[in-house]
Amino acid sequence: MSLIRGVYEVAIKVRDLETAEAFYRNILGLEEGLRDEPRRWLFLRAGGDAGMIVLQEDNGQWPAQHFAFTVGEEDIDRAAAALREKGVDVQGPFFHEWMPAKSLYFADPDGHDLELCAPVRNA
Repeated sequence: MSLIRGVYEVAIKVRDLETAEAFYRNILGLEEGLRDEPRRWLFLRAGGDAGMIVLQEDNGQWPAQHFAFTVGEEDIDRAAAALREKGVDVQGPFFHEWMPAKSLYFADPDGHDLELCAPVRNA
């Protein structure tokens, strides 16, 4: 039996904190929670108090990863248009029957694969 109800925090390694911060704050609209300058980490709120991502500057070698953020079904088309207006190469929205959900796919400045996922209530 699992008591887990979701993910509260995810850490994302980035090569340049300022470049990543500009993308996640200005393009995705995440809000600053805490800046830990000695470690070169930036905690950003994703969905208010629903959770956070932590941008962690790391100049080492690491693989690109995939991260998905939940958005409302009514917002998916508007999100696609807003990202495209800001110069982001967006694929989708695509409908996934098995979930059911609509998703957009794009990359951040470090090559991480990002997704905006909108669960569909009445598929």
